Amino acid sequence: MLKGITIKPIKKLNDERGFFAEIFRQDWQDLLNEEWPAQANFSYTYPNMIRAWHRHLKRQTDYFVAVNGELKICAYEEKTKELNEIVSTGRDLQIVRVPGHYWHGFKVIGNETASLLYFTTKLYDHANPDEERRPWNDATIVPRIINGNNKDSRAGMPWDWNYLPYK
Repeated sequence: MLKGITIKPIKKLNDERGFFAEIFRQDWQDLLNEEWPAQANFSYTYPNMIRAWHRHLKRQTDYFVAVNGELKICAYEEKTKELNEIVSTGRDLQIVRVPGHYWHGFKVIGNETASLLYFTTKLYDHANPDEERRPWNDATIVPRIINGNNKDSRAGMPWDWNYLPYK
């Protein structure tokens, strides 16, 4: 994984009524590293939609939880040309920490809408947004390393969100 990206499984407590899960806890120091969220957001996205690419220039960190549906979350380090691809689903809850200086985004995979709950360590400033954006199909995003593997068949080619995950 790129430095600072963390995936933490979320424990579900199942019973005859359904399940309960703690989504975020202040004592998860293995995830938080002295940070604390300033804002929570909810995104509802239709199948096959892509929300990418953007990054934050003021040291914001994002924490993503796929509540339902399936997401392919990607983070790209421009200097090293390394890309991490993480599949996150509402069936197998996890929280994904992405430092905002990486280019990042997600695609809904599968045939159902996806709900994403995410937390940010900085408040969104509508008058002066902390975002730099690129098109989702930016041909200059060419990873040399994907998930730590430089022999991945997708390495060395412009990133295509429509590749199957973990090809």
